[in-house]
Amino acid sequence: YGLACYEDGGLLVDGILLRLSYDCFWYAQADGDFYSWARAHAVGYDVNITDPKIFISQVQGPNALKVLEAASDDGMPDPFGYFALARVNFGWQEVVVTRTGYTNELGWRYYTESQHDAERLWTHLKKAGEPFGIEIFGLDSMHIRRIEAGILNAGPDFNHMTTPYDVGLGIFIDQDKGDFIGKTALANVSRTARLTGILCQAQPHIGAEIRINGQAIGKVTADAISPYLKQGIGIALMNKSCYAFDTVVMIGCVDGEFHEGSLAELPLYDKRGGIQRGKLVEFPKYSSL
Repeated sequence: YGLACYEDGGLLVDGILLRLSYDCFWYAQADGDFYSWARAHAVGYDVNITDPKIFISQVQGPNALKVLEAASDDGMPDPFGYFALARVNFGWQEVVVTRTGYTNELGWRYYTESQHDAERLWTHLKKAGEPFGIEIFGLDSMHIRRIEAGILNAGPDFNHMTTPYDVGLGIFIDQDKGDFIGKTALANVSRTARLTGILCQAQPHIGAEIRINGQAIGKVTADAISPYLKQGIGIALMNKSCYAFDTVVMIGCVDGEFHEGSLAELPLYDKRGGIQRGKLVEFPKYSSL
């Protein structure tokens, strides 16, 4: 996992760095122009920056590794621990897979390249996953889990005006390593996070204010209804870092009204990350609201 910052310490994007060979790397990211950033900073280095035009999909959930084992022509790759990379054959198509995801569930990603037959690849995975209840879901389902887990989205949750410390990513800044872009600026900024989770009986509205005594103290950057927690959830960026978890606030919601809620520590549950590591195998049942 790696961050890209501007010279002033502002965040551009976060992503996963994959090492495919001694001198070949992929940087897997969502929103944010990392390609242009990397090209601009490549001047003077013996490096070639290209866009491989790869599409990333993911298989997430308690049976994800069983699906991988069934789909792979050679069985489960070994080793394949958390954040590992492997090459596997799915129906005679060699595919890069990683033990990563956007949900904090047990799972893995696969990377579809230009030479792959994408339709045949998915048909193969679907057939292998049918005994385990595999289904196709879009971003909305991942969005709920990533909020519960405190996984951030470039753009809404952080941008060039926020530093890694502002949004709780300071743990990934190593001021003891060699020079990196933004190092000098980040040595002189506040290291206290302003980002927090929020809980509310209604669904928060992205961009809405969070208030105390009628005064705006922050804004909602992500919102959803959690079937597991049976309430509205979200992520918020506060104007200052002085607010404690469990502070009672008023939150702007999708119905146009302000509802009482509270600030909450992220992740909202599974604080030790046992689910994505396969150490917590009992998973919550779906409950309708």
